[in-house]
Amino acid sequence: MKRRPLPLALLLLIPLSLLASGCSGASPAASSGGSGSGTDGKGSVVLNVGDQKGGAEAVLRAAGELDDLDYRIKWSTFTSGPPLLEAVNAEAVDIGSVGNTPPVFAAGADSKVTVVAATHGDTSGETILVPNDSKLKRTEDLKGRSVAVAQGSSAHYQLVASLRKAGLELSDVKVTYLQPADALAAFTGGKVDAWAVWDPYTSQVLTGKQGKVLTDGRGVVNGLNFQVAAPGALADKGKSAAIGDYLKRLRRAENWVYEHPEEWAEVWAKDTGLPYEVALAAVKRTYGTRISVAVDKEAVASEQEIADTFAELKLVPRRFDFADYVDTRFNKGLPPSTTEGRSYKEGS
Repeated sequence: MKRRPLPLALLLLIPLSLLASGCSGASPAASSGGSGSGTDGKGSVVLNVGDQKGGAEAVLRAAGELDDLDYRIKWSTFTSGPPLLEAVNAEAVDIGSVGNTPPVFAAGADSKVTVVAATHGDTSGETILVPNDSKLKRTEDLKGRSVAVAQGSSAHYQLVASLRKAGLELSDVKVTYLQPADALAAFTGGKVDAWAVWDPYTSQVLTGKQGKVLTDGRGVVNGLNFQVAAPGALADKGKSAAIGDYLKRLRRAENWVYEHPEEWAEVWAKDTGLPYEVALAAVKRTYGTRISVAVDKEAVASEQEIADTFAELKLVPRRFDFADYVDTRFNKGLPPSTTEGRSYKEGS
């Protein structure tokens, strides 16, 4: 499907409260309803799912995976990962999807959250971007420069890890904590030298020719995203069974996305307001590459490294064992967390 390139002005109007692996932010949820009881009054289990715009509900519906449920799903829409996890902690939500860093901050605050499932995908969408005319060529060149990043996001850790790989520390750059909408304005307005961010924002900037990649997350970040559940829901026999079925449906939907990138991009664009070209680029760079993997020792060790890093930087209040916030009951039959994600052939 060929479409004309999008003008810069249109790209600047893209809504930014989108599904994102970074899952950053602290704005309140736009909820479609509270948790309520475990059943709907007719004996059917009600699974309360935290979602983001263009997220699980949209992809499950597009893939035909919301048919023939023997339980009911009540959806609540959140702007990002941290408030979703706050709802999980409060047992207003039974399960929801977040990136690799929000669970670390939630666990660091001793929230009642449990990681129950994971996906692994390509990390080339996790980037540090610079303007097209920037003289910065290597990560080392960021020393003394200003970098925008969303605090507590996957990009936050990617920035730290990328700097350390280059022999720098976070203190060697001027960190400006901004959520994506403000960061985009600062980046395009020349107020910051670089922007650490994730897809679909990476695809937005590159598709609109607003910047270029200085470095990306390959070989630096773990490429994991998680489903996080409330311990109370896991202890409930009916809800635990519903969670198991829900996760299986998500896995089938992942396969559908990979096999139908253009169709999913159309749906995703319509649901979020993303231009089709940006949505398709993000699907092929990031979202379509993800596969379900086990929450195994390697995944826990990788997350522990993130947790220890933020504890060392005093950005989480305590050191803790990430394994204490993991339940492996849904791992059966899944490949190791280090299994390489999928990819699309050039020109596909």
